Amino acid sequence: MLQAVATSIYRKSMHKPASSVLGRNIPALEKMLWGGTVMLIVDHVISGELTWRFPFFTALGVEGGAATMLREMLTVGVPMSLVLTLVWVVYAFLREKRPARA
Repeated sequence: MLQAVATSIYRKSMHKPASSVLGRNIPALEKMLWGGTVMLIVDHVISGELTWRFPFFTALGVEGGAATMLREMLTVGVPMSLVLTLVWVVYAFLREKRPARA
């Protein structure tokens, strides 16, 4: 979610249209990140890891849960974000290479 927020802020702060391949495809990255964020929230609610009452994350209600949650974010969440960004880079370059339609 942090990457999605940062990407949205970056896109909204762009003053002129980007001239680079990746810059022109920032909206696609933003949509991919926000879509993934929404799906993860739904998954965590369904699995009971996220609730509607404080402390919201069930891991924070048990001893040592914060460390476990942080470790999972770093070992699963960060690689997921990196893979998604790599997929976006490949998408952006393939999109630029395809021939223009007449």
